[in-house]
Amino acid sequence: MVSSECVPYVKVGGLADVVGTLPKYLKKQGHDVRIILPKYRIIDGVKYNLKILPYRLTVKVGKEQESFRIKTCFLDDNIPVYFIENMRYFNRLGIYGDDSGIGYGDNRERYIFFSKAAIEAVKAIMFRPDVIHCHDWHTGLIPAYLKTTHADDGFFWNTSTIYTIHNISYQGSFEAPTTLPMAGFSWEDYKSDKLEFYNTFNFMKAGLAYADIISTVSPTYAKEIQGVAGNGMEVVLQTRKKDVFGILNGVDYSYWNPENDNNLIANYSASNVENKKLCKKYLQGKCDFAIDEKTFVIGCVSRFDEQKGFDLIIDAIKKIQHLNIQIVILGSGNTTIRDGLLYLKHLYPQKVSVWTNYNEPLSHQIYAGADAFLMPSKFEPCGLSQIISLAYGTIPIVNKTGGLADTISNFSKDNTSGNGVVFDLYKGEQFVDSIINAYNLYQNKLLWNKLMNNAFLSNYSWDKSIKQYENMYNTAVEKRTAYTIYQIQK
Repeated sequence: MVSSECVPYVKVGGLADVVGTLPKYLKKQGHDVRIILPKYRIIDGVKYNLKILPYRLTVKVGKEQESFRIKTCFLDDNIPVYFIENMRYFNRLGIYGDDSGIGYGDNRERYIFFSKAAIEAVKAIMFRPDVIHCHDWHTGLIPAYLKTTHADDGFFWNTSTIYTIHNISYQGSFEAPTTLPMAGFSWEDYKSDKLEFYNTFNFMKAGLAYADIISTVSPTYAKEIQGVAGNGMEVVLQTRKKDVFGILNGVDYSYWNPENDNNLIANYSASNVENKKLCKKYLQGKCDFAIDEKTFVIGCVSRFDEQKGFDLIIDAIKKIQHLNIQIVILGSGNTTIRDGLLYLKHLYPQKVSVWTNYNEPLSHQIYAGADAFLMPSKFEPCGLSQIISLAYGTIPIVNKTGGLADTISNFSKDNTSGNGVVFDLYKGEQFVDSIINAYNLYQNKLLWNKLMNNAFLSNYSWDKSIKQYENMYNTAVEKRTAYTIYQIQK
């Protein structure tokens, strides 16, 4: 696994959860899994007991030789993790940019370096992988390197590559005249079916063009990105539709479990749901709300980003003030969204609470203490929050898109099926109506208890997805073997 993020070491989004969890389940199936990450400043070497390996390696970025060291530790279940340490590129306060959300001006160079360094690190530790699994645009160059600049490197002749799209909105697109030579590719590779993308050099396009297999994080998102949600990549993906897998992310229920969650004031389960009321009272008190069991409490834990539908949330909060509702939001990111939410908190201090510094214990307390959970994402590759909220018996209110459509079905009063409240943004503005619908359901305790029980019964563990991953890896290995034989015969 080569990635720019991985829990518990560094997290910006859901990518980190996948890379930090999937290897554990692969390990249980008997696979030898390793992880390669940048050594960002935020990663505490003492806390994670990082050891320095006896290598001092160099790679070329443009005309410059950049040296790096490899540090290592073990993730749970003895999974080796290797960190690429380079002070110039990774010894910074932020991960991708500063607190304002503006990316670093040299992100292009940083991840050209990281991709090259990851390849050299694999060789240095003498681990010859069957598969290199690359995640998001930061690692998109690796499949391209293995089939161009490293095509004659016998170390990787039996290594296949998988490129996973976690969010197609972030592609790593840069101007070609300087990027191509900086990355070390030939102009012969700068063609529309390879590295060229609308007169730019695009890291994601490199991954899509050269990887043996392409995957994304839910079946519905796999279909969407080949059409209206493709962000320009739909034609590329359509040409490789036979190689595209959509596998739903799982959730680690050993960590997200209200029955043994140490962050909660009281533990509860589907068979003992009474203590959820104590969690609700605790959350109300923490937010300086009136403590009232009859009040409908709605939670939201999210990155402050336009994708997450915060324009809908801000508008909805104003329109539901006549209801007995309290809303607590935890997140960080876009400062305009943050300021808009804080203004609402100022206007409605008894009904709106906003927390802008990410707090892991508080996120658990929101999942447990809220009655419902807001997730009106305009698009959502997979989403984990809606699955986590199900595990806590907290009802998700979601837009019918991507992984949300794959995991949440609308509750029916007639046959009491469904595990959430679903609206369809593409069919008009229904978000406020969906909140009111959930609010009205909450008033009917029989229906609400049935809905909660449906939520508890929902199961999206990694155990259900891991077989699909194994099948994908086997397909990639077979495809690479056929490619290698073809190249030898050629």
